[in-house]
Amino acid sequence: ISGIIILFERKIRVGDIVNVGGTIGHVVAVDLRATTIRAFDGVEALVPNSILLENQVVNWTYSSSSIRREIKIGVAYGTDMRLASRILSECADAHPHVQNEPPPEVFFEDYGDSALLLILDYWVDLGSPVGGRRVDSDLRFSIGERFAEAGIAVPFPQRELRLEMSSPLPVRVTTS
Repeated sequence: ISGIIILFERKIRVGDIVNVGGTIGHVVAVDLRATTIRAFDGVEALVPNSILLENQVVNWTYSSSSIRREIKIGVAYGTDMRLASRILSECADAHPHVQNEPPPEVFFEDYGDSALLLILDYWVDLGSPVGGRRVDSDLRFSIGERFAEAGIAVPFPQRELRLEMSSPLPVRVTTS
């Protein structure tokens, strides 16, 4: 019965990207008894259709194959934040797999311990032959190169340690 319901309602279709019980991947077959999901690492899971009806299923591509991605990056204090923001936007705009609608956005997220934090939000199409992870990597390479050209440093965490030696601690001497 579960298979007939799934086939009739078409809430899950071949080609969809779904998350069922921690398994994330492409639906490669929907049969009367089970649905086959090929995870991104190539492993296939046969999921009984009753599980698809009784549990939460996230269908990433149900109404749209576009998803929002983000890259967080810290820049050194003293950096021209408008320039850093512009570089992030230009890198996203130049990537062929970053969607124009909605357009990429850059946010000045926070003043961190060791860096000023920026976030680049952008949209990619999961149906593209190039996955979101590849786009993330391409953008990070591009951002690194452009920041280096502009003299923008990406700092590493730093801690300052101060020792107060103005009054020495008392020393106890014991004899036995």
